[in-house]
Amino acid sequence: MILLPTWLEGAPPGPPAPNASSLCGFYNPRPQGLVAFATQLFNLLSGEGFLEWSPLFYGFYPPRPHLAITYLCSVFAIGLLYLLLILHRSVSGLKQTLLAESGALTSYSHRVFSAWDFGLSGEVHVRLRQRIIHYELQVELEEAVVRRRAAVRTLGQEATVWLVRLLLNLLVFALLGAAFYGVYWATGATVELQERPLVQEMPLLKLVVDYLPSIFISMVNFVLPPVFSLIAPLEGYTRSRQIVFILLRTVFLRLASLVVLLLSLWNQITCAGDADAVACKTCGYNYKELPCWETRLGQEMYKLLLFDLLTGLAVILLIQFPRKLLCGLCPGALGRFARTQEFQVPDEVLGLIYAQTVVWVGSFFCPLLPLLNTAKFLLLFYLKKLTLFSTCSPASRTFRASTVNFFFPLVLLLGLAISAVPVLYSIFLIPPSKLCGPFRGQSSIWAEIPNSICTLPQTVQNFLFFLGTQAFAVPLLLISSILMAYTVALANSYGRLISELKHQIETEAQNKVFLAQRAVALSSANGTL
Repeated sequence: MILLPTWLEGAPPGPPAPNASSLCGFYNPRPQGLVAFATQLFNLLSGEGFLEWSPLFYGFYPPRPHLAITYLCSVFAIGLLYLLLILHRSVSGLKQTLLAESGALTSYSHRVFSAWDFGLSGEVHVRLRQRIIHYELQVELEEAVVRRRAAVRTLGQEATVWLVRLLLNLLVFALLGAAFYGVYWATGATVELQERPLVQEMPLLKLVVDYLPSIFISMVNFVLPPVFSLIAPLEGYTRSRQIVFILLRTVFLRLASLVVLLLSLWNQITCAGDADAVACKTCGYNYKELPCWETRLGQEMYKLLLFDLLTGLAVILLIQFPRKLLCGLCPGALGRFARTQEFQVPDEVLGLIYAQTVVWVGSFFCPLLPLLNTAKFLLLFYLKKLTLFSTCSPASRTFRASTVNFFFPLVLLLGLAISAVPVLYSIFLIPPSKLCGPFRGQSSIWAEIPNSICTLPQTVQNFLFFLGTQAFAVPLLLISSILMAYTVALANSYGRLISELKHQIETEAQNKVFLAQRAVALSSANGTL
C-alpha cells in the first residue's frame, strides 16, 4: 500500500532544491562528492547519508494524493488488524486462565492423574516432563508452606515483612528512575554532541554518539532484570508470585524506557510543547535541528532495532558460548560458579514484545522496518535454537502455562496501545515536515483525509461526514450499551448456573465420602461379628 503507489505513479523525485523563499530552511540528506567506505558503513548503521533519502524512511516519499491516502490508510488498517488478532488471542487465553485458576481443576489430582503426556518418546523428553511435574508439585507445596507461615505471623513479623517490601520497592523505583533519567539525558545529549567539531571529524565517534539512546536502553534492559531476580526472593512472596513481579518490573522497564525516549524526542520536535518558541514558531516544529522530524523518529527506531540485533549476537557469541566452554573445561569451583545458562522462555518472549513495540512505533516513519524486523527475528531464531540445544539447560523455574496464555497477549496489547499514542499524536497534532514526506504542505497529516473526501461525489461526502456526526454516534452508543448489558446479564446467568453445578458436584462428593465411610463401618462390623 506504500511502495506500489510510489513507483506506479513514476519515479520519486530527489530531495527538494534549495529555495531562498522557504521559511523552514533547507533539507538535502544526500552526501555530496566522494564518500569514504567507512563513512558509508557508519551511514548504514545509523540510517543517515544514502539511507536517509531511500524507501526505508518517511522523507523519501513524494507528495502525491493517492500515495498520501494509501500511506495513512495502511497504518490504520494494519493497526486494526493487529488489535483484532491480539484481542482474539487474549480472550482465548483468558478462558484457559480462568479455568486453571478457578479451582475447578484441583492442583494435586490434576497433576497426578492428568499431567502426563503418553505421546512422549525418548529418555530425554521423559526426564524433562518428570522435572516439570516435579517442579509444579514442589511449587504447590512451597506455596502452601508460605501461606501457612503467613497465616500465623504476629503483628510485629507482619510489619517487618511489609517494611522490607517497602524498602525493596523503593530500591526498584530508584533503579528505574536512574535508568529513565539516563535514557532522557542520552537523547538530549546526542543533539548537543553531534554539533561539536571533534565528533563531526571522527565518523566512529559520531556513530557512538548517534547510538547513545540505544546503548542506554539496551544496557538497562540487560542489567536491571537480573537485579530484579535477586530482589524478588527477599520480599517473602510465593515462587509463582515472585516470577510475576519480576516479569511486571521487566515489562515496565522495557516499555517505559521506550516511552521516555519518545518523550525526549517529542521535547526536541515540538520545543517542549511551546508553539511560541523561536525555533518552532515559524513552521510548528523545530525545523533548525530536525528539518524532517519524521525521518529522525524512524532513524531512532531503526537504530533501536539494529542495536537490539547486535546485542543479541554479542550475548550469544561473547557470553553464552564462552560460559559453556568454561563450564565444561573447568569441573572445579570455577565451573560450578559459571554453570550452564538457563533458557528463560518469559524473558525471550518479553524481548520479542519489546522489539514488536519498537516496530509498531517506527513503521509509520520507517515503512520497511517490519521487513527488517522479520529478517532479524529469523536470524535470531536459528541462533537461539542453536544455543538452546548446545549451550543452555532447561529453566529451573518455569512460568505457569495458565498464566502465560493471558499474560503475554495482555503485555502485547499494552505495547500496541503505547505505540499507538505517539503515532496518533503525530498524525493529528504535530504539523508535518514542510520539506519531506507525502504530507508536506498540509496543516496536519490527518488533513489529507478531509481534503480527499471533498473530491468525492456529493452523496459519498454526505454519507462519510454523517458518520462523524452525533446523529450517527448517539444511536451507535445506545445499541452498543444495550448489547453490552445483554452480554453482562447472560454472563451473570451462566455464572450462577456454573455455581449451582459446582455446588451439586461438591454435594455428590460429600455423599460418596459418606457412603464410603458407611461401607467401611459396616464391613468392620461384619468382620467383628
